[in-house]
Amino acid sequence: MTTSEVHTPRGPVTRKDVARHAGVSTAVVSYVVNGGPKKVAPATEAKVRDAIRVLGYRPNATARALKMGSNRTLGLVIPDSSNPFWALLGHAVEGAAARRGYALLLTNSDNELDTEMRHIRNFAARQVDGVVLASVVFEPDLVELEGAEIRPVLLNHSAVAPGFNSVGVDLEAGARLAVEHLIGHGHTRIGLAMGITADNNADGREAGWRKALEAAGLPEGPLARDVFDRAGGYAAGQRLLAEPERPTAIFASSDMQAIGLLRAIREAGLSVPEDIAVASFDGSIEAEYSWPALTTVEQPVWEMAEAAVSALVGETRNEAPQHRIFPTQLRVRQSCGCP
Repeated sequence: MTTSEVHTPRGPVTRKDVARHAGVSTAVVSYVVNGGPKKVAPATEAKVRDAIRVLGYRPNATARALKMGSNRTLGLVIPDSSNPFWALLGHAVEGAAARRGYALLLTNSDNELDTEMRHIRNFAARQVDGVVLASVVFEPDLVELEGAEIRPVLLNHSAVAPGFNSVGVDLEAGARLAVEHLIGHGHTRIGLAMGITADNNADGREAGWRKALEAAGLPEGPLARDVFDRAGGYAAGQRLLAEPERPTAIFASSDMQAIGLLRAIREAGLSVPEDIAVASFDGSIEAEYSWPALTTVEQPVWEMAEAAVSALVGETRNEAPQHRIFPTQLRVRQSCGCP
């Protein structure tokens, strides 16, 4: 039968239509579409794929998922997809899921615990195959997912979560890298623009700042707490600059805070890094294209996303729950005073 003699069925093309066109059974079409479980001769597979192309057949992914007891979907909760760091992390998780044949439902908690819990309940009701959670608290409530027998993995999580998989970086060690670098430039009064966590627990970045100063025999500089975004960094920067003894360097706990901090410094008639050196944490693309470009502690986003998805539906899904810590890297640019 030539292409011109093909009679496209009325309505959606079915597996039976493909089988009839290719002259094979519906089971053989299923083996080709699903990649098994039985092997199909190359010549037969070519006929089936030609029929699929000619007829425009699209497998019903929903029906197949129900039959397999899986909807091939993962849920992701992040604090703020408008933040370049979280946008990149969400992109990385989506890619890791897609490579394993899974779709991703992305949600924002807007840095609110109540919103985070609502998304978790929604994912539990939808019976997704797993949930990647970048929580706004250090000890999130996972009862809803446990009750629905849905496996979670905590992403960008700095502490061990007994009984659950978690993925993150050593916040304290990363912060020490940045502050020690500023100390290496000769700064002795280093301030901290510290983000506010939803549960007000101590953050490793603050601990790293303190320990770096202590190890160098330096007093703690001024500290200003505000939210982990541009506006928060701007407000924290204004307070730090108003200190009687203004810091000569500031470590910001996120790149977005550092962007706001740069504006506050500029509005005060000061220059970076000539008057005040700046370093930050995250390694987002915005840090590279700010002016001056930010020296920042870079998190290995792609490796973290791979580990998270693998723990749910990939190579490590059958291993005992564990906490995977990845090393950070200091990306040195101009804001610290380096050429």
